[in-house]
Amino acid sequence: MLASQRRAAIVAFVEETGAARVSDLVDRLGVSDMTVRRDIERLDSEGRLERVHGGAVAARPRAADEPGFSAKSSLMIEEKRAIAAAAARLVRPGATIGISAGTTTYELAAAIRHLPQLTVVTNSVPVAQLLHESASGHVVVLTGGVRTPSDALVGPVAVGALQGLHVDRLFLGAHGIDRTAGLTTPNLVEAETNRALVAASRTVCVLADHTKFGIVGLSTFLRLADVDTLITDGRTPARTRDMLAESVDQVVLADLAPGG
Repeated sequence: MLASQRRAAIVAFVEETGAARVSDLVDRLGVSDMTVRRDIERLDSEGRLERVHGGAVAARPRAADEPGFSAKSSLMIEEKRAIAAAAARLVRPGATIGISAGTTTYELAAAIRHLPQLTVVTNSVPVAQLLHESASGHVVVLTGGVRTPSDALVGPVAVGALQGLHVDRLFLGAHGIDRTAGLTTPNLVEAETNRALVAASRTVCVLADHTKFGIVGLSTFLRLADVDTLITDGRTPARTRDMLAESVDQVVLADLAPGG
């Protein structure tokens, strides 16, 4: 096995399990203790994992990091589309819904754009554009506000636009989800706008792939206990599903395409 292949295998194992001891990696890869330690040191310096005493843990983004919409769009595409397909089954023609900014919620918009006569309240520029260009007679309410790197419109203008509005169901994305911290975002102003979206909604459906769990952003905007439905993909670990079942009224696992 080449060194690059060995390091890739280490990263994949740590990301799958969350953490790994040096001894585990030695047994798994059939190399020396020193080789594994050097690999971990190299991967830590590259930001691909975090070195800890006796092993390594999965790298986590900093709480204030805010990836752009384009960067996130290329990640977990199969999972996002599966989640969007499951969420689309909750939307009926003529419904009044809210859709927050995000790449998974954008996939939902793509999945429902053929449904007729929807009224959609959103703070997402891409979602609004996608639905506006469809030929299904949608009414799209775009909040206005200051545009973030994730193409969300946020701030006092967005919050003011949402006050007095009412939607039957909100489809909400999140930067990270944690048992204690709840749903979080690295953007303080976006957190405020997300709270306004929640306040305008009768029920909240969260869309999140398996990579979002255990991530904690700078600001909490919703507790897990206040989520009505959470849709995730089948690669979410069993221990995470058990945690969600204790906190959320309904957890839905979206089916990935065969071979996905």
